[in-house]
Amino acid sequence: MTLQFRCSGLEVPENVRTQLGDDDVAKRLVAEDATLWGPEAESEASVRLGWLDLPATSRALVSGLAELRAELAGEGLDRVVLCGMGGSSLAPEVICRTAGVPLVVLDTTDPGQIAGAMTDLDHTVVVVSSKSGGTIETDSHRRAFVAAFTEVGLDEKEVGRRFVVVTDPGSPLADTAAAMGARAVFLADPKVGGRYSALSAFGLVPAALAGVDVGALLDEAADLAEHLTEPGNPALELGVALGAGFRTGRDKVALATGGAGSGPRIEGFGDWAEQLIAESTGKGGRGLLPVVLESVDAPGSTAPDALLAVVDGDPVAGRPSVGVTGPLGAQFLGWEFATAVAGRVLGINPFDQPNVTESKQNTSRILQSGLPDERPLATIGAVALYASGGVLDGVDLSASDGLRLALDALLAAVPPRGYLAVMAYLDRGADARAGELRAAVARRTEHAVTFGWGPRFLHSTGQYHKGGPQVGVFLQLTGAVPEDLPVPDRPYSFGMLQAAQAAGDRQALADRQRPLLHLHLTDRSAGIGQVLDTLG
Repeated sequence: MTLQFRCSGLEVPENVRTQLGDDDVAKRLVAEDATLWGPEAESEASVRLGWLDLPATSRALVSGLAELRAELAGEGLDRVVLCGMGGSSLAPEVICRTAGVPLVVLDTTDPGQIAGAMTDLDHTVVVVSSKSGGTIETDSHRRAFVAAFTEVGLDEKEVGRRFVVVTDPGSPLADTAAAMGARAVFLADPKVGGRYSALSAFGLVPAALAGVDVGALLDEAADLAEHLTEPGNPALELGVALGAGFRTGRDKVALATGGAGSGPRIEGFGDWAEQLIAESTGKGGRGLLPVVLESVDAPGSTAPDALLAVVDGDPVAGRPSVGVTGPLGAQFLGWEFATAVAGRVLGINPFDQPNVTESKQNTSRILQSGLPDERPLATIGAVALYASGGVLDGVDLSASDGLRLALDALLAAVPPRGYLAVMAYLDRGADARAGELRAAVARRTEHAVTFGWGPRFLHSTGQYHKGGPQVGVFLQLTGAVPEDLPVPDRPYSFGMLQAAQAAGDRQALADRQRPLLHLHLTDRSAGIGQVLDTLG
């Protein structure tokens, strides 16, 4: 079996394993039994278990994708840009990073990052990927690239042939693709939810066009699939461990990459697993919070309420930890299976996402009515400070160390067994130093600290923030936009859309009275440096 699971130092309540065994959960899950998660989840689960079939059913894509890649290469189109959010972008990014194959991923509304992707258009093909077909970010990206291709002299037919579309049957994007004359349209299995779609057309099409051998991924997954009904199989044991962690007070899953596998080091897996776990389990006031770490020994790896999960490596002796080794295709299927099993232990529906639309609805309303009139409580250097949820009540922001006092107050607001989420609505490339904030904050607290780029985390941990246990405090960063970019045929720009998304998320958190500190960087580089220096 290609996937291997090991566990160290974790207490597994006997009733967890016994209940799963007595209820024959592994066999029933492979048989796609929609009753596993209770009567309230049955309707949703009955149309969300197609991911179990993907190692076999996705095989039909392989030869056609190879032919399409050869056709594109023959025309000199060897640069692939993927426009997609959440389940449409995270798996292809992991696949390509692990294979060492270049893929430009646009899962942002930051004007600078989008403008930076609109280069080398003579060699570019754009994959537009959206399950619903109505994702505002992805539709905006498509419009921007249509305009860019037109500006460099391509006619309407030539523009259409620069696009490959992945969507569900009957979605509005399928109609748009037909109208614009897209080169190819791949209709995915509608019985596969976005976060379980790594081995579907959503994961495979962009990766294959970029140059990855996706047939090998399916082989790896198929090898594991043969064993999923067996007692004690590694995917089931991982699910047992995740459920046991929740039952024993370790409801934070600290994800790190070990690099001990025999194949290529798996890169970026935590970002994909983060969406899978958070969006699947974070609802009804409970859930598992994934915390993506920079390394096995990064701050947060030894938190008292964390289970350390080492991907592509062994568990760490002396710590409650698990290790999962094996090739990427098997890892995808194994973690999906384990998450569904953990959902059974937690008593939740692992296939719905009831709170994801809230920030989207807030964004839409703000785009129509305008941004809220907010005044900073103080401006210190390159950082303007705003707050809600009472987090800065009584803090003297006029003091010479006002920013430090504000950050200290935010840290002090984290409740027992709580967490702090850093949310950066910035440029993932140009503002990459913001990613250092997770570890910098985590060094200052024993609580879990997560980091997410906005708006991509809204399609991931955003569900947990709203639907999971209400013990989070939030640090949001936004930045001045030196040069905005219009969204063609829309009454807003990318800068306005980004600001509306950040404001909509703040509103959703304020409605829950969660402590939030909003730092707006009037100069992005200087502001990031100032915050990092303040954190020491």
